[in-house]
Amino acid sequence: MSIMLFLGLLLAALGGAVMATLLTVRGFRATFRKSERSGRLRTAALLLGAGAVALYAWGLLHLGYAVMQAEDGGAGSAPVGPCRRAGPQVASLVVGYDVSFLPLHFECRLSGGGAYVTSSVPGYVTPATVGLGLVAATCGVLANTTARRVQPPVA
Repeated sequence: MSIMLFLGLLLAALGGAVMATLLTVRGFRATFRKSERSGRLRTAALLLGAGAVALYAWGLLHLGYAVMQAEDGGAGSAPVGPCRRAGPQVASLVVGYDVSFLPLHFECRLSGGGAYVTSSVPGYVTPATVGLGLVAATCGVLANTTARRVQPPVA
């Protein structure tokens, strides 16, 4: 199952990179098409959306690397790699791990029932992704509203 998780994360990160590239190209194309306010807002929405998708894909790559380290078997593979950074006393209590996609993080489960989040995914990924996504959505809604106001009614 964990190899499937790693491959899924890798595929999702690749898909995110492709989507971010497509949004960036569309954003730059929109820059040269329209110069009125709705065109600028649409451009901003596309480019900010591309940034949000790219950041999320970056976080998925970090998460995939943590899963790959966790599933690396052999000598010295217990406790799982990302969970060792908390120190030997805490790491000796680790019995497993969980992965969360919103917010993106790698969590180590402890034998006593608790858990802690590792620093495998940079702390800026989730807040920056959410912030860029919200601003992109706001720009998209404003661009759509502005474009409708500017168009003359159809008789």
